[in-house]
Amino acid sequence: MTQQTHNFDKLRVDQVGSLVPPEELKQAYREHAHGRVSDAQLKALQDKAVSDSIHKQQEIGLPILTDGEFRRRNFQDSFSRAVSGYDVPENVDALTEYREVANPFARTEQKFDLVGPAVRTRRPATSRLKLQRNVILDEYNAVEALKPTTPVKISLIGPDRISQRFAWEKSQAVYPDLDAFIADVVAIERQMIAGLVEAGCKYIHIDAPGFTAYMDEVSMERMRARGEDPKKNLERAIKAENDLIEGFDGVTFGLHLCRGNSRSVDPKTGELLAQWHREGHYDTIAEQLFTSFKHQRLLLEYDSPRAGSFAPLRFVPKDKIAVLGLVTTKSNEIETKDALKRRIDEAAAYMPVERMAISPQCGFSSDLELAQLPEDVQWKKFDVLIKTADEVWG
Repeated sequence: MTQQTHNFDKLRVDQVGSLVPPEELKQAYREHAHGRVSDAQLKALQDKAVSDSIHKQQEIGLPILTDGEFRRRNFQDSFSRAVSGYDVPENVDALTEYREVANPFARTEQKFDLVGPAVRTRRPATSRLKLQRNVILDEYNAVEALKPTTPVKISLIGPDRISQRFAWEKSQAVYPDLDAFIADVVAIERQMIAGLVEAGCKYIHIDAPGFTAYMDEVSMERMRARGEDPKKNLERAIKAENDLIEGFDGVTFGLHLCRGNSRSVDPKTGELLAQWHREGHYDTIAEQLFTSFKHQRLLLEYDSPRAGSFAPLRFVPKDKIAVLGLVTTKSNEIETKDALKRRIDEAAAYMPVERMAISPQCGFSSDLELAQLPEDVQWKKFDVLIKTADEVWG
């Protein structure tokens, strides 16, 4: 229980969760999906990957640790692997057709309505969702068993993304409306968080990439086409995120907002190329979001012009920390301290530096099949973040 007395207000370098997985582990997941690697063999590789990564994170001086999400195929497995009730085939890990198509330098359109894993695709429910395994508690306990000397955070996908990836229109025999579905989601996730808090975790990170849908015209038009009101969806989503974390005293909650972490590789040069799922600036929803959320840390994507200016930071309340995602996970280029410090200075026009922190814009993996940065590039990017924070905040 290494986190009980830690002050996360002073955490100046944060991370979003996923790290670059070892190639051996990625291959094992592929083989496991087809029955050629056993559960025990896969677990042994997961254990080794997590142990090696925790050692490396502590070695380079990261002030907050994660297990790299190496026990997940996709960051959304924190919920989808925890529950029963979704309509998914037994061999879902072997399916590939639903995966997004590479679209270098441009928006990526996901295949939400094909058959695939729950939450990654819009699956209906065949029965009310029930908690089967507390995925995040298992992950935390496995890291704590390594006796780390640095605090550990765990990430959980939030109710908004789960609701956006639920085929409610095909589930009305089980759930009459989205309100009923979200009520179950919040209740289940509160069970998961309660177990995590009891085990000693004091920093819980909620992944909420779906909120950028409410500033993206394409996404909102899809909602309307399904008979949904984007404004009502947003209000419901904010309430659900706040209900999720209510009453967990002494626990720091972070909320991560981004436009998607998709990447591809340039077929001509082999260079990693940025893609994204949503467009639009925070400006259109910042005041409503930032002033409504009860989370203490807001992890915001600010690595490209798609994010817009820092002006929306003026709406961040005085009791919250804005974590600026200034370092990209979508390019091999290593940011410089001077460039990061200039960006922090720009942000300081809208809020005090004392209420800021810095981080990568998203996870370094998010999905095992996503195009990845080389692992050494990832560590170099963290090194720049750490050295920049030392110079800015001491």
